[in-house]
Amino acid sequence: MLYWFYRHLDINLFQYITVRAGFAFFIAFILTLILMPKFIKWAQEKNASQPIYSLAPSSHKTKANTPTMGGLVFLFTTIIASILTVKLNNIYVIGAILTLMLFAFIGIKDDISKIVKKENQSGLSPKTKIILQTISAIFISGLLYFLSSLPTSFYIPFYKYPLFDMKIFSILFWTLVIVATSNAVNLTDGLDGLATVPSIFALASLGILVYITGHAVLSSYLLLPKVTGVGEVTIIAAALAGALIGFLWYNCHPAEVFMGDSGSLSIGAFLAYMAIISKSEILLIIIGFVFVLEAMSVILQVGSYKLRKKRVFLMAPIHHHFEQKNWKESKIIVRFWIIALISNIIALITLKIR
Repeated sequence: MLYWFYRHLDINLFQYITVRAGFAFFIAFILTLILMPKFIKWAQEKNASQPIYSLAPSSHKTKANTPTMGGLVFLFTTIIASILTVKLNNIYVIGAILTLMLFAFIGIKDDISKIVKKENQSGLSPKTKIILQTISAIFISGLLYFLSSLPTSFYIPFYKYPLFDMKIFSILFWTLVIVATSNAVNLTDGLDGLATVPSIFALASLGILVYITGHAVLSSYLLLPKVTGVGEVTIIAAALAGALIGFLWYNCHPAEVFMGDSGSLSIGAFLAYMAIISKSEILLIIIGFVFVLEAMSVILQVGSYKLRKKRVFLMAPIHHHFEQKNWKESKIIVRFWIIALISNIIALITLKIR
């Protein structure tokens, strides 16, 4: 809508991505602050609370009646803010919105199943969830490959030239990136605000990368690939960041609402989508270091137990390990936030070291 004002009413201010991103941020932020209390009240009335995993640390028992699926609210406000501010005839914008919606649908099915059955482990089976995520990721990757001008070259940090062209195999690689990141964020969402703030940091970093990639002058100056049209996705990233900050108002410790799988799966998939269109798939490992740490702790724990019948951590994901070591929840959360901030600063520094 704001871009329409520029095109038809000659309001030049709205031609700039940065201006529209700012509007998107505040629209999503304010809408989330307004709608979230109403959702929390409705969820409490419907007893739509988060079932607590039976093996979780005992401190989690006090969270048994906390409403879940708050992700529905911040995704809704993100999409509304985006529709009001982006160019909707942009293929990368369409792909971004579809990514949020498809993975939200998977998360909703999982959350509702848990709520109805009142059991944390009674949601979608891991196999079903992976299949649905893979189908959605293949669809998004295929859309980028067949309908956009996105390069299929493979880039790594610290090196300005592509290593090779993945061609049709880029669909498989992008699918892996989307599914892996979606699940990594989902695993991180175990403490109040633990996934929210690192997601905001990652959105900020990837928003900068996407903006630079879509900007002819900046991409040339920083020796990054130039992809026409991707800059518009910066606006959606700003909207989601604003919505997440509004959500954090109610999700910070002690949380009044959880985001649920409907939120975490979507955030992870969208972060992966932004990394793909900015050709920063490998840099995403640094940007989302906290998510990588959480996912790797689970992989190491499961692998070690299957191979050696021994555990590497007291409990996985790794934030539960520190809970078992009697760290206060707030200490774990803030320290993970610090790690996320530092890793994102390092990721941005790599832009000048190529």
